[in-house]
Amino acid sequence: MQQNKIYSLIGLAARGRNVVSGEFQTETAIKSNTAELVIVAEDASNNTKKLFRDKCSFYEVPIYTYGTKEELGHAIGKVPRASIALTDAGLAEAVKKHLEALEN
Repeated sequence: MQQNKIYSLIGLAARGRNVVSGEFQTETAIKSNTAELVIVAEDASNNTKKLFRDKCSFYEVPIYTYGTKEELGHAIGKVPRASIALTDAGLAEAVKKHLEALEN
């Protein structure tokens, strides 16, 4: 049930234009301090995961590994995406809360 809620919130953020996706745009959002939360697909390459872990650590942006590229892309109405960044603080906090609940 939590999974559906997470994808619904990501979809809501996408409809409100509060999501950037793809490696380049996600990295740009992190560097420009507009990213509130970064999600990297579980099936993303190890290089992609390391790149975003390092960037998010340096710029102090929360990062989670969740879902597949296909699921993340579907949630925002696009082709498969390895990474997305939420740019709205409120929606990012809501998604973060659900992601943390899944970890526990």
